Amino acid sequence: MARAPVLAAGGIVLRRGSAPLIAVVRQRKRNEWVLPKGKLDDGETPKEAAHREVLEETGHDVAVHEFLGTLVYQSGGRSKVVHFWRMEADGEPVRKLMNDIKAVDWLTLDDAIARLSREYERAFLNQVGPIALTAAGLAASPPPEPAQAADDIDTALQTLTPAEAASVDELRHGLLQKVKAWLRGEA
Repeated sequence: MARAPVLAAGGIVLRRGSAPLIAVVRQRKRNEWVLPKGKLDDGETPKEAAHREVLEETGHDVAVHEFLGTLVYQSGGRSKVVHFWRMEADGEPVRKLMNDIKAVDWLTLDDAIARLSREYERAFLNQVGPIALTAAGLAASPPPEPAQAADDIDTALQTLTPAEAASVDELRHGLLQKVKAWLRGEA
């Protein structure tokens, strides 16, 4: 029997300037660059968790805007379902970084995509980054066409290991069930 997925939330965190910048964080334990995110606490909504996790991992209090999408991947033998919102940070950090985070970098979209350690996060940011910048009024170009997004997803799926590829159908089914439960207010 499949184990229940881990629910998490985070943000595509923007900062305005001469060029818009996106936050990426470096994990202390694995020394990997990732998008700011973390697990939901008991009784916490995904949006509340996203705000809390971004504050803890970037040190910035942020304004939370529209939902951008969901990323699903395998972590520790379980599916991890991460919901992301567009967020904006203003000014200086308001708190110290949590112990799990070694550093925060603010990079252009292309540099942030290149910096991320995990292929699935690079593919996700490649898709939602332009949407976030456009929604914030920081980019004039429209988001990618759906056909292009499908091609990029197919390309990303081809980079999976055989073990990861074998679990794609299970992930899709589990995610569909979790989303249905979430929409019914059960999650």
